[in-house]
Amino acid sequence: MATLTNCRMVIAVGELGWVKRQFGHRARLALSAAEHLLIDEQAHAARTVWNCLHAWWQMMPKDKRTLANADAAIRQARKEIDFLAVLPAQAAQAVLKTYFQAWKNCWDGRAEAPNFKGRFRSVMSVDIPQGRDLQIKRVHRRWGMANTPKVGRVRFHWTKDLPVGKKANAENRITGARLVKDHLGRHIAFRVQSFEARPASHQGAHVGIDAGVNLPLALSDGNHQDHGRAPRLPDGSADRDKWLNTEEKGKLLCLARRAARRTTHRKPGERTSRRLHRTYDQIRGLRAKATRRHQDWQHKTTTALARKYGVMVVEALTITNMVKSARGTIAEPGTDVAQKSGLNRSISQEAWGRTVTMLTYKAGRYGGTLHKVPAPNTSRRCCACGFITPGSREDQATFVCKTPDCGWSGNADHNAARNILHLYRMGHALIPAAGRAVVRRDKRVKPATAR
Repeated sequence: MATLTNCRMVIAVGELGWVKRQFGHRARLALSAAEHLLIDEQAHAARTVWNCLHAWWQMMPKDKRTLANADAAIRQARKEIDFLAVLPAQAAQAVLKTYFQAWKNCWDGRAEAPNFKGRFRSVMSVDIPQGRDLQIKRVHRRWGMANTPKVGRVRFHWTKDLPVGKKANAENRITGARLVKDHLGRHIAFRVQSFEARPASHQGAHVGIDAGVNLPLALSDGNHQDHGRAPRLPDGSADRDKWLNTEEKGKLLCLARRAARRTTHRKPGERTSRRLHRTYDQIRGLRAKATRRHQDWQHKTTTALARKYGVMVVEALTITNMVKSARGTIAEPGTDVAQKSGLNRSISQEAWGRTVTMLTYKAGRYGGTLHKVPAPNTSRRCCACGFITPGSREDQATFVCKTPDCGWSGNADHNAARNILHLYRMGHALIPAAGRAVVRRDKRVKPATAR
């Protein structure tokens, strides 16, 4: 049996009782000015190789889009363009493999089609596919050294024990790394492979989980998970910057006004000034801080759920369809566009897909399972009587059954969570996901009925 998940991967092999895990560990780099310049040049060269591959893909006929032809095109480009020579050959091959894998993910329905990478919109990164080239060594309690091709030895903060030296073997080793520059700074992300004993089957209870906006994670047993620190706006919707404190919100507002003022005085077609780029970087830094805090809450919450429950059931949601704009067209303009825009923003900020991904691989790590059930009518059906009566969903947070013989009332998300668990017990699970990622359903296949 083989199972695979995103992010931190868990791969169970055979019936030998051991599990192969692959995960990443990020460490902050401490670089000199010359090392900064060299790594930046390599990252821009890697981005250029991606864009050249994308242009080559669009020009070539379908029968000529092969890995061998693309490899030959990259080799020819590296000979003719001196700028691409700063990128190591193995890093260029990693860009090629990543690009082809991006198309496979698109064809399987797991991601959008790859596109052009802009200079300021994309994350700069350089891949080091061979772990043996790193030659990692710990030189101090807080510092480590790693070898990077065409750059030399670089320092990084040693915050977690890595399988190097005598600790490294065929079953526990570093398989590669990636140099990343984003709004959080410069990091080196190590790919670590290890083998662990296969977890025993989890004997915990079953639970249905409904992801919502008013209540982030509603559980069928009433043990709901809320952010705790996220304030609500007067209309009941979630605050856009709920993960920032008052001082950080004020700073973000000042930066937004400064950027708008500098954009206003810029002439059409004029190049963006360094001051405006600096302002944008500060705004992105605050946004990244809020994202880190949200991800920290997601990791802690999903780990607690995976440890407690043996079977977790969620909805099979197509989030991309849920966040489409209601603007409409000029001939047929939409209604309640502003309200729908706010709802779309709240859904995107909650990152439901990332929560399900974390639950998936953590369930496999602790011996549990995660299942998906059809989403239609889970929030409209009464969990007590099982009937769908118009008007029962009074608002975003309240559900009152309008069936004369029922009258059940409670939280709308709690009602949906109980319906989700009921669908699983009735045998309506779409794809059992025992510790592996669920592949998105093909767009041409209609969803199964709820009952």
